[in-house]
Amino acid sequence: MIYLFAAHIPPPFRKVPMVSRAQALFILIEFFNCYAAVYYSNFLFFFTRERLGFGAWENLLLAAAGGFVYIFAAWQGGKFAQRSGNVRAIALGVVGMLLALTSGLFFPTALWQIAVYLVWTCSVCFTWPALEAVICHGQGARLSDVIGLYNITWAGGSAIAYFTAGMLVERLGMRSLFWFPMALYATELGVLLVAARLARTSAAKPAQDSPVNASSRPANAQKFLHMAWLASPFSYVAINTLVPLIPSIAARLGLSTSMAGITCSLWMFARLGAFYALWHWTAWHYRARWLIGAFAAMTLTFAVLLVTRSLPVLLAAEVAFGLAVGLIYYCSLYYSLNASDSKGAYAGLHEAMIGAGQCLGPACGAASLLLFPLSGNAGAWSVSGLLAVAFGALAWMGRFRWAASTSD
Repeated sequence: MIYLFAAHIPPPFRKVPMVSRAQALFILIEFFNCYAAVYYSNFLFFFTRERLGFGAWENLLLAAAGGFVYIFAAWQGGKFAQRSGNVRAIALGVVGMLLALTSGLFFPTALWQIAVYLVWTCSVCFTWPALEAVICHGQGARLSDVIGLYNITWAGGSAIAYFTAGMLVERLGMRSLFWFPMALYATELGVLLVAARLARTSAAKPAQDSPVNASSRPANAQKFLHMAWLASPFSYVAINTLVPLIPSIAARLGLSTSMAGITCSLWMFARLGAFYALWHWTAWHYRARWLIGAFAAMTLTFAVLLVTRSLPVLLAAEVAFGLAVGLIYYCSLYYSLNASDSKGAYAGLHEAMIGAGQCLGPACGAASLLLFPLSGNAGAWSVSGLLAVAFGALAWMGRFRWAASTSD
């Protein structure tokens, strides 16, 4: 997989799409939104541990509750964007996040912070489906290019946030968990006003959609969409199980704190590289073997990461893991936007699949801690079993698709 990806990576910027000024501003909002989300949601669990006395079990339950809420909020957020407009959905979501974090700044009790996190989760689910839809709206044959730019933006924002947010929290204090994202959200609202004005001006012009977008869909496009919707939540199960395990993996290998930080973020940069390669190389479109192969690679490398005691093997496994989850995410988003003209609603379902994975992974970890308190690896291995079962189901769906079509 790594060789095939590397063989198709083109020179930088060869296919950067020419987006409108409004879309450029929405992409800027996407970057701010991603950075703020990582800053708050990742370090919230440090806050609950240090200030509220939460242990691993409580934090896993909180993460699972957030994922559960995410499923339904993303689904409804996508439907709201489709029905009421993407700009209105983004504005509603940003205002909701701003109000939630403002209250969290002044009411530090445990129950209130749980409520703040869940309200923030509901609100952020109104922004992502709408951003996905509005950035890709009217692109026609260039849909793949613009999705690539969208993925590069949020993946790059996540990687930068992972590198810098810890230092900022340490320097600015734990209360910055609330006021720093609030400042970013206020900036988003200002940018959104300008972007909405430009979008209204563009809407007055003739539509730019191309018939290529519809004709590029195979007759069984919905089957690929369903396969991607099966794979996507399980990729997030793996991600949300791996991230908490990386410090213990690094300790097992005797890595320093700085090396542990590099190890923690390596798979994210591999995912960023996968997005760049897949943006430019489109032969994977509607090819079941790529999605199934990526899921197999993710399942295998996840297991390797649990047991290896070799640093080179660990780094190689992280790179392969990042490439695999990048392809799975790209399939889910691309098929969600390409297989239907209801981009907002389908983007919401794509995000709901992510929420399912965000819920299931921590829930398995919490259940394993409750049932097997003396076995620290029970949760991780139960997740490996889930991934193996999901791979079997995905392979069966792919085999059915191969029998039904000669396009692959």
